[in-house]
Amino acid sequence: MRTPSPLPQRLVIVTGGSRGIGAATARRLSAAGYAVAIGYRRDAEAAAEVVEDIERAGGRALALPVDTSREAEVARFFEEVEEALGPLHALVNNAGITGPLGRFADLATGVMQRVVEVNLTGTLLCTQTALRRFALRPEAEGRSIVNISSVAAVTGSPGEYVHYAATKAAVETFTLGLAREVAEQGIRVNAVAPGTVQTGIHAAAGDPERPARIAPRVPMRRVGQPEEVAEAVLWLISDAASYTTGAVLRVTGGL
Repeated sequence: MRTPSPLPQRLVIVTGGSRGIGAATARRLSAAGYAVAIGYRRDAEAAAEVVEDIERAGGRALALPVDTSREAEVARFFEEVEEALGPLHALVNNAGITGPLGRFADLATGVMQRVVEVNLTGTLLCTQTALRRFALRPEAEGRSIVNISSVAAVTGSPGEYVHYAATKAAVETFTLGLAREVAEQGIRVNAVAPGTVQTGIHAAAGDPERPARIAPRVPMRRVGQPEEVAEAVLWLISDAASYTTGAVLRVTGGL
């Protein structure tokens, strides 16, 4: 059963929305009554499956390819999304990569640069574009941005991906500063920082067994599920969080 919403036409963009936390967030937002636009980089089949699930449940969704680190692609993506689904209400900056696990001294420069491009530059470009879209409708209420960070921002992830942790720490600083900058405009900016979550990102980093290895270290003795992170994102976007901005909501099982 779909959760009723008084504002079913509010559009939310979710970057990196074809898999993992992004896909779970897109499905949850749709169930709460939002129209959802999914940005994806390569996996068109997975993105189409998320859209089909949403439409089958009676929601409105769209998936389009976009490299969030490329300004022209981001501008084109936002324009096409709004033409199809209406004015932007919220943005979830979820697109992110880790690169391979390992010691920082051994990291290839190209990998390091790409992680920064996607995790940080992509977040900045999408946010800047969203703010410019918001400015076209200054009277609209409830506009917000949610950045997906990571517990790595505070642990540093030594021996695994300190470069990734550095980008997420930058995202959290950006979240705080921008929240204070745009608060008077009625725009809220927050972040969700998941701990280890059961997604395909670990296999992509070269260690599919990482969640099982990490679980005993978590106070709750388990890793998280994408749907649990999606609930936090939904709350921050919703009117229930109307007085919350500049916050980093940690969904970590106690870490």
